[in-house]
Amino acid sequence: MVAESGSSVDVTQKGVAVSSFVESPARGFALVPVARTTREVRAVRRALSSRVYVPAFSIVAVAAILIAIGWSSRWGGASFTASMTSLRVVVVGPLTLGVLGVLLVVERLRPAQRRPFFARGYRQDLLYTMLNATLVVPLGTALALSFAEVARRSLPWIVVPRIGVVPRWFVIAVIFVAMDGCNWLAHFANHRVRVLWRFHELHHSQEDMSVLTVFRTHPLIHVSYMLALIPGIVLLANGAVPTTMLVVYAGVVAFEHSNTNLGFGLLGRIFVSPNYHRIHHQLNGPQDVNLGFALTIWDQLFHRAVFPTEETIRTDTGLPGRPLAVEQASARPRHFSVLVTQLIAPFRPMSEASHHMPVSDGTRHLARETLSNDRVAGAEQAAHS
Repeated sequence: MVAESGSSVDVTQKGVAVSSFVESPARGFALVPVARTTREVRAVRRALSSRVYVPAFSIVAVAAILIAIGWSSRWGGASFTASMTSLRVVVVGPLTLGVLGVLLVVERLRPAQRRPFFARGYRQDLLYTMLNATLVVPLGTALALSFAEVARRSLPWIVVPRIGVVPRWFVIAVIFVAMDGCNWLAHFANHRVRVLWRFHELHHSQEDMSVLTVFRTHPLIHVSYMLALIPGIVLLANGAVPTTMLVVYAGVVAFEHSNTNLGFGLLGRIFVSPNYHRIHHQLNGPQDVNLGFALTIWDQLFHRAVFPTEETIRTDTGLPGRPLAVEQASARPRHFSVLVTQLIAPFRPMSEASHHMPVSDGTRHLARETLSNDRVAGAEQAAHS
């Protein structure tokens, strides 16, 4: 028994010795490479992030995947050419150009800020207008048709069957209001999600606001606004929004960007005016307010409405610290080099200036304060002006 006991201890000790001899090197060989690999990965990440803003490529990936799906499905049976023609009519069709022309004249007659006849910002936004007409329209068409096909294929139940008792005009009105709400939600995300803001900040870089500023957008930002297509997809069987209605909607959005000192009177509590939207582009202060495209009801619902006063009508616009290259920054405008720099800016590494997003946690307090009794009178006076 003693021998057995001694033998058992001996075996156990040998087992421990063998175990220690075998496992210790294994841990060394396992942990050292893993730790080294982790350090290498972190080093690569730091090196990469010092050259590019990696999350921006996720937007490119989403756009590429959507378009690949749409192309492989032949755009869900829709005519790409016809759809692109319809979108081009909305963006730069005869009626749209006529509205833009009238608003450019109104800007000279009743400006919010006095500007040279053909200011640098106007010329830069004209380049973006041409970019939209030539390149963004095909891209937007591909994204819209692809998104609609993915939505119908993945969620076929969202398409509501035809409701015969509901008049078509009512369906169109519902689509219009719901579409505006979805645009508000996407716009809010563009101000709160940093990767989206990197694409959206280009629009806010304009220091010479005009009706053409509506075109000053990064082509890839339209990925975020695909959300606005959902109401039309849901109610497609009950009627589509006419092209003329979309032109009117686009005209309203363009008008609110104009350099005009104009409001809608009491209707300014419902519809977005230039005086109202200018606060959204203010240089000093939070820009995650007055996010509505055509209707102010969404801002009021989420306590983000700041109605205009005499002080806000002529407020300066742009981005604090100029984190983006702008045409006003140099002695010469350098429009084409600024255009290229602005378009690649979302992919450039984060700088101290680009870390700043002009939002405020006190936005709700600001909105309520602006609507307090001692300022309502001033707001209504501005709205009537």
